[in-house]
Amino acid sequence: MCTIVPISLSIGANRIVPTVSIPYPLGNPELSPAEEKHLRRDLVLKAFKALTTKVDGQTVF
Repeated sequence: MCTIVPISLSIGANRIVPTVSIPYPLGNPELSPAEEKHLRRDLVLKAFKALTTKVDGQTVF
């Protein structure tokens, strides 16, 4: 999980899951608590999917 995809690509990460922003990678303080919980859950589920997906080379999810 990363906030700046080009950096992850440049260092050779195989699985890259983009996040929200640099100061709040897994959240957004402008959302309601329920909306932010939904956002975080979606990002974590996407990361789990990335870990269980077979990849050949770098993949951005």
